[in-house]
Amino acid sequence: MPTKRQIQDYDAIKQALAGRPMPIPLEEIEADLSAPIARRTLIRRLADLVAAGDLVKTGTSRAARYVLSSQSAEHGPAQSNRQTTFFAPLSKSAEDIYRAVTRPITARSPVGYNRAFLDDYRANETAYLTPAEKRRLREISVTSDAAGQPAGTHAHRILARLLIDLAWNSSRLEGNTYSLLDTERLIEAGEAAEDKAPTDAQMILNHKAAIEFLVQDADAIGFDRYTILNLHGLLAENLLPDPMAAGRIRRIPVTIGQSVYHPPEVPQILDECFDQLLSTAAAIEDPFEQAFYFMVQLPYLQPFEDVNKRVSRLAANIPLIKQNLSPLSFVDVPDDTYTRGMLGIYELGRVELLKDVFLWAYERSAARYAAIRQTIGDPDPFRLRHRQALKTLVADVIRGPMNKKAAIAYINRWTADNISETERARFIEIAETELLALHEGNFARYQIRPGEYAAWRHVWNEVTKEQIKPRTKKSKRSRKPQK
Repeated sequence: MPTKRQIQDYDAIKQALAGRPMPIPLEEIEADLSAPIARRTLIRRLADLVAAGDLVKTGTSRAARYVLSSQSAEHGPAQSNRQTTFFAPLSKSAEDIYRAVTRPITARSPVGYNRAFLDDYRANETAYLTPAEKRRLREISVTSDAAGQPAGTHAHRILARLLIDLAWNSSRLEGNTYSLLDTERLIEAGEAAEDKAPTDAQMILNHKAAIEFLVQDADAIGFDRYTILNLHGLLAENLLPDPMAAGRIRRIPVTIGQSVYHPPEVPQILDECFDQLLSTAAAIEDPFEQAFYFMVQLPYLQPFEDVNKRVSRLAANIPLIKQNLSPLSFVDVPDDTYTRGMLGIYELGRVELLKDVFLWAYERSAARYAAIRQTIGDPDPFRLRHRQALKTLVADVIRGPMNKKAAIAYINRWTADNISETERARFIEIAETELLALHEGNFARYQIRPGEYAAWRHVWNEVTKEQIKPRTKKSKRSRKPQK
């Protein structure tokens, strides 16, 4: 039974949250308390109220926010998060889902994986998006300057901005505390924020590597085991308790925080459903339906120990990258609304809320990259035409590993065998420029591992005997005896 002091603390917290329809952070609650409560005690009291169903908590760690359960259900999604002022009105069905999954967890019935949710979907017969919605997405995603170009051309052109936008927004949806500026510094200069957790920096750098993997290998990626398993391996690097779990279908049970949903546990079922999911996704002809289907089905299955939603968000870009459509970077998407959309999938098997998020998010992303394309010049067509050859050659030099002398000889031999005579001089110039410009923040574009890069830098920077000019010995002057 709670003590008198505990009851007083609970009442003070509820009073501080009264009239606050948007979830607020610990610091704001602390400032609004009628009587001070020690920080550690306040955290315990908040946890008690969340467990009792009196409060709803969104986010984790420093990104945690709290709101009274009664107010969260009463005011609904339009006022649920600090970012909802950017969010378009939800459909009636989406609002119903939001309210259903915002009820206290004790008021929601436990539910397991429904295999029929996967089995009943038939590629190009079933559809989550209506024909009108698909047409609208196609209209706003037009990138006429990339029409007829190789897969990934449009994404290449906006890659610098896409890396920052998608890495930050996808990480933010996981509770990452990096700001947009912190993310930009980390990606562009390799400078980690000193006041942030190392795991936050690792998450963002993993996103960077994963996005580069998708864009640089646009011709080879698809909804297949190679792409999705390796995408998970990149996103999960150094973030899982078991390093062997990265890029591997899980063999242990998992739970979903703040949810009554229990994913499947039998490894054989996971493997079967994963392969079926990939086969269905690969067969879908419309790129937007493909993207949304994967955002729905992969997290619902939870085939990996963790990082499932991150994989689904980046993989949703696969058909968009391959067809030179505007990518989806989740700009301005409220984390709470996205989370509730996923809970609607997990607990109700309903897609309407997540679909509203997807449609609105894509409009924001498409408008953003249309504006960016107007401000940047066209890429060098020579580099664009030879991008795969350059990637192969530079990677060969690094994996050699070759020093400067060996690299010069190899570049000349390789170019003579693979590039037309009229373009060799220009190609060699660009290849050598690429090698000289490599640093720890950009070598991932060549699908090089950190260990391979480090070994190459050691060889590349070493001083060879040929570079050392022999010193001429000075003749000894005869010393005349002093008189």
